[in-house]
Amino acid sequence: MEILDYAFMQRALLAALIVGVTAPAIGIYLVQRRQALMGDGIGHVALTGVGLGFLLNTSPVWVATAVAVIGSVVMELIRWYGKTRGDLALAMLFYGGMAGGVMLMNLSDAGSNANLSSYLFGSITTVSPEDMTAICVLAALVLAITVGLRRQLFAVCQDEEFARVTGLPVRLLNLLVAVTAAVTVTVAMRVVGLLLVSALMVIPVAAAQQISRSFAMTFAVALAIGVTVTLTGTATSYYADVPSGATIVLFAIGLFVAFTALAAPLAKKRARAAAATGAGCTLEVPGSRTADDVSVGG
Repeated sequence: MEILDYAFMQRALLAALIVGVTAPAIGIYLVQRRQALMGDGIGHVALTGVGLGFLLNTSPVWVATAVAVIGSVVMELIRWYGKTRGDLALAMLFYGGMAGGVMLMNLSDAGSNANLSSYLFGSITTVSPEDMTAICVLAALVLAITVGLRRQLFAVCQDEEFARVTGLPVRLLNLLVAVTAAVTVTVAMRVVGLLLVSALMVIPVAAAQQISRSFAMTFAVALAIGVTVTLTGTATSYYADVPSGATIVLFAIGLFVAFTALAAPLAKKRARAAAATGAGCTLEVPGSRTADDVSVGG
């Protein structure tokens, strides 16, 4: 294939594959917590890290990761203690992060509209070998947390009070979700951009929820959708010479619409199957719910 003849496209496709897996992997917990726009807020803060990286003449990815992690911790602290003024504090944090990033970018020697645009909206063909190293390391961390601790994270995101009663460290796990989301934002910013990364966290999960009945199935389908749209969007952006981030997000929205159209017939088929087997006449003994058998919506 022609697209694989170029080193920059090999890196682009590998980065797209990694982001297609990591973004929905953390996004499913954000959706469960009803914090679908958290990635968008972190993206605003991470822009300050990008600008600072250019100003210090060092890797924007690593500096953005550090700044995004600090921002996510502050966001969680505001959520815990902000009370009625929390929304205002978060808004100031988000807009301050965006303004700080633009200012630092312009103060740096490398500052330009092209550089800023590539981080805001993604420029997957400019992913460097150094970027790939950072993306691979950070993605491994995200997957280790989202998969290795999926039962604990699910319990906290599903019902904090129940998780607290069972002895789980709720605040620590909530903080871990926020930090992992921050890391994911910096992993994905070269692929879809800081302003669109939240869409890749949320839309594949929302699409998977249309046809899946359990958390485990939703998780698997969301990852499959994420990989499909990122690889397809990257290839399309190469052949059609269009922005990769916008292309990937539009493909994700298209799949969401298609899955939504399939949802109603599937629901009717399941209802008929349940009626035929007499599911409504059996008595189910209540038991503890796990991430494998509980619906994401419930």
